[in-house]
Amino acid sequence: MNSGAKRWLLLAIVVAFVTSCFSASFNRYYLGVAIDVGISTIMAVSLNLINGHTGQFSLGHAGFMAVGGFTAARLTLTLSSSAPPDSAQGIALFVVAMLFGGLTAAITGLAVGLPSLRLRGDYLAIVTLGFGEIIRVVFQTSETFGAATGLTGIPKQTTLFWAMSVAAVTVYVVACLVNSTYGRGFIAVHDDEVAASAMGISPTRYKVTAFVIGAFFAGVAGALYAHHKQVLKPDGFDFMKSIDYVVMVILGGMGRTAGVIIAAVLLTVLPEFLRGFAEYRMIIYSLLIIALMLLRPQGLFAFQKKSQTRS
Repeated sequence: MNSGAKRWLLLAIVVAFVTSCFSASFNRYYLGVAIDVGISTIMAVSLNLINGHTGQFSLGHAGFMAVGGFTAARLTLTLSSSAPPDSAQGIALFVVAMLFGGLTAAITGLAVGLPSLRLRGDYLAIVTLGFGEIIRVVFQTSETFGAATGLTGIPKQTTLFWAMSVAAVTVYVVACLVNSTYGRGFIAVHDDEVAASAMGISPTRYKVTAFVIGAFFAGVAGALYAHHKQVLKPDGFDFMKSIDYVVMVILGGMGRTAGVIIAAVLLTVLPEFLRGFAEYRMIIYSLLIIALMLLRPQGLFAFQKKSQTRS
């Protein structure tokens, strides 16, 4: 499985690189949507590790995205004068900023996860919801991060290559982790925490691990988002932002990585197609989601194999 996954990862990065080489001739609007698709894929797949594979219910994933985005953008803005964006130093600074944003988000996830992940179900959802709002208010009142006006003038360094490559790495890491011997602990915790504990598996340890890894990739996605939009405002990471990614996970099928990817693409592109109905766009979008949830509550792309009986 690992050798096949590595080949797919390498192929995805090569395709992203080749496509990015010709991106200068692409329509800028469609190119921006493609980058948004890559960022949404990272967010949805990382949240699926928490909500889908481990069986938790986090409503604060946008908070980790905000932590990664604001810290990476602040670092870039502070050091950009000595490293122009198009130079080798500027690219290296961008990579360091992405990793720094991811690491900061992971540490934040650890700080939140240790006391809260002993809870489960609705209680955990409420705690993560509160965390997301706390993060938004912290950035909204912090002068270092621009307070309510946010950060502006962020160098535009997120390209199609970076968005798609990081998305491919996220899918690869999550898939390999879940299908590894260690990753079976996530599935055990998801299925039955009591039985997992009886077998010597620590549910809290596995939940915190999933939370930290998911937060890391959300932070990296936030860094990509910051250097794509070039403007960051705390209001852009509110409760509804987290709900968007939760809907992607549910629509794609909890624990189904391929389905979540398809849902991330669909729910990122669909609002753009509805821009022609500007006044009714969000109403149509919401009605479509409600219809899909009523018709396919297990997820639009969740398919179960029929059991075969021996004759």
